[in-house]
Amino acid sequence: MPNNGAHAFYPNEMEKKQIYKLLIGSVVPRPIAWISSKNGDGIYNVAPFSFFTVASSQPPTLAVTIAPAPKEHQGGVKDTLSNIRETEEYVINVVPEALGNEMYESSLQHAPDVSEFDKAGLTPEPSRMIDVPSIKETPIAFECKLDRIVSIGRENMVFGQVVCAHVNEDAYLGNFKTDIEAWKPLARLAGNYASLHKPYHLPK
Repeated sequence: MPNNGAHAFYPNEMEKKQIYKLLIGSVVPRPIAWISSKNGDGIYNVAPFSFFTVASSQPPTLAVTIAPAPKEHQGGVKDTLSNIRETEEYVINVVPEALGNEMYESSLQHAPDVSEFDKAGLTPEPSRMIDVPSIKETPIAFECKLDRIVSIGRENMVFGQVVCAHVNEDAYLGNFKTDIEAWKPLARLAGNYASLHKPYHLPK
């Protein structure tokens, strides 16, 4: 242990699961990208991902990292990634506290020919610029077109350019600002979740 009393961890000496646990319990809170996509047969998919951030504001680009699926599921490739590669279009929906149960239901493993819209009781909402629906019940959604996919180890970081953003009236403050206290975003911690609807300001 170092002199300052902190624990030092070296990834090259750790198991994959140990590194993962340390990262997801330290890099918090994480926003959740609730991605709706569509495969070539027209079947909709919905799944949440918490390795999610803004990659650029000009052009507006969002980044989501998608880990491999279980080996028995479509050769280890998640439906979301397979769909994005196939159609190059998808929607990133935000997750409010009120839809936590539906979000969790959509995270469960289903066959590729089963739509999580149906399983989670969600409503597909036609998009304006792409041929993939958003989730009608969510307060904010970003229609995205694939920019690029970057492989990092066994995972893939998907960059999508926002071509249209939807913000419900109840979640909008005006002047391009959203009302965090109104739509109450749900955030991911380690194995649990956090409420983020009580922001505060630091003195300037």
